[in-house]
Amino acid sequence: MKNPIGIMVDSLRLGIREGLKKSKELGADGVQIYAVSGEMDPDNLSPEARQELKAYIASLGLHISALCGDLGGHGFQDHTANAEKIEKSKRILDLAIDLGTTVVTTHIGVVPENSDDPVYQTMLEACEELGVYADSLGAYFAVETGPEPAAHLKSFLDKLSTKGVSVNFDPANMVMVTGDDPVQGVYTLKDYIVHTHVKDGVRLREVDPREVYGALGFEPMSHENIAAAAATGATYRELALGEGNVDFKRYFEALQAINYTGYLTIEREVGDKPEIDIANAIAFIRTYKE
Repeated sequence: MKNPIGIMVDSLRLGIREGLKKSKELGADGVQIYAVSGEMDPDNLSPEARQELKAYIASLGLHISALCGDLGGHGFQDHTANAEKIEKSKRILDLAIDLGTTVVTTHIGVVPENSDDPVYQTMLEACEELGVYADSLGAYFAVETGPEPAAHLKSFLDKLSTKGVSVNFDPANMVMVTGDDPVQGVYTLKDYIVHTHVKDGVRLREVDPREVYGALGFEPMSHENIAAAAATGATYRELALGEGNVDFKRYFEALQAINYTGYLTIEREVGDKPEIDIANAIAFIRTYKE
């Protein structure tokens, strides 16, 4: 694999500045950063602060692979909440451009099976607006894989007028929740993949994805709940790279076959020694580098 390696800074649990320095120490080429609340909320970053942060990251010899703009809740399923969420997502896209990246990753909620479902249409309208806006910036609003099989996600994305809404490919989410094959998923979604996560895990029993990723009529999605379930749940378990059911040899071969040249970004949502786990993950990925 010749792809650059990224680290989800928040996975290190050190704060932004210390996490950036540690990412460099661990040998990453780039970083992904949550940009939803706190000091990274677009509302809390002035133009001067954005320039300073971009310069600081560059001074470390790092690039930003993507921002994470996951707003949780029911994704974009609730039409009464979408106007505010779409506006917030646009501001995160603006921040991404200011910081030198063109990718914002997110979860949009589980796409209903029936395209005539009003919720499907609500999600489609929200993604169309976000896709057109992202495309106008030369950017991508990248939907994370996992809540639905790859073929169904592709069918949804194919209905949009631009590729401004694309894909952040997470193989572990597919293995853990839908049981879909991430290797075939790469080929299915090849025209949409703009960013990837490197993560591993196992599925312990079948589960309705709406219980994990939120949907109207179900508990709202939160990153904390998903991470907690991945650590101790009876449904699925996130594991260190190579210990789960992602076939990384075939997965990396598939990414090469579709000529994916973007980031392999390590996300580690469980465990009490994230720095060690991420260092091991970098070493694991490098065993596949040519």
